[in-house]
Parts: sequence; C-alpha cells; structure tokens
Amino acid sequence: MWVNFQHGADIGVRGVGRTLEAAFEMAAVALTAVITEPDKVAAAQAVEVTCQAPDRELLLVDWLNALIYEMAIRHMLFSRFEVKIDGQNLRGTAWGEYVDVARHQPAVEVKGATYTALNVGQRPDGAWVAQCVVDV
Repeated sequence: MWVNFQHGADIGVRGVGRTLEAAFEMAAVALTAVITEPDKVAAAQAVEVTCQAPDRELLLVDWLNALIYEMAIRHMLFSRFEVKIDGQNLRGTAWGEYVDVARHQPAVEVKGATYTALNVGQRPDGAWVAQCVVDV
C-alpha cells in the first residue's frame, strides 16, 4: 500500500508493507504517484540502483533521491520496484519507461526527498512504514 499526504506546499510519500523492503518499494510507487498515475507507466525497462546510508531513514531518502536522479537523467518514469536491504546497503531495481507527456500527463517535477516527516519503522501490527516529504 502507498499513500500521498499533503505537507504545506510539498507532498508526503508513504509506503506500507509486510517487510522493510516492501515498504521502500511502496514509497517508490508513492513517489511516482506524485508525478503521474503509476498504472499508466509500463514496466518495460529495468534500471539498477544502489545506495548506502548509516541508518534506515537516511537509506530511504537516498533511495528516493536515487530514483529522482534516474528519472531526470533518463527521462523515465518507474512503476514497479524491487528492493533488497542488507544492513546499510540497498540494491534495487526500478522498471519503467520513457516519459510520454501526452499519455503520462506529468503533474509536477519532484526535486528531491527531504528529511521532513522522515520515519521508517515497524507498527505494532508488524507492518513496516517508510515515509518522508518530497520537494516539488
């Protein structure tokens, strides 16, 4: 499950999953949803992403910023994600396609993930939550 939430002039992204990795994957889907409807993006081409950070919160920010970077330099949007986390290291794959302005109708350009409302943790029900605010 993913959710977007308002935060002043910016937008929050939240991923919820049964595992930490699934929560990071859903946060990435929420990131795409800030720009366009994820269902409109074909998972046609894979892009590998690696990150390293001293804790889970910073790893989430680095993951989302790496995706934002890949979207910008490749002119792509992503709709499917796979994440493997081993301690301070994240290896991920993002599947997507080149931006088609007519079909994707991008709403905004995401500038970066921030530390605002940053939280990565496990709820009492066992689900993992990964969230932060992105600058648009």
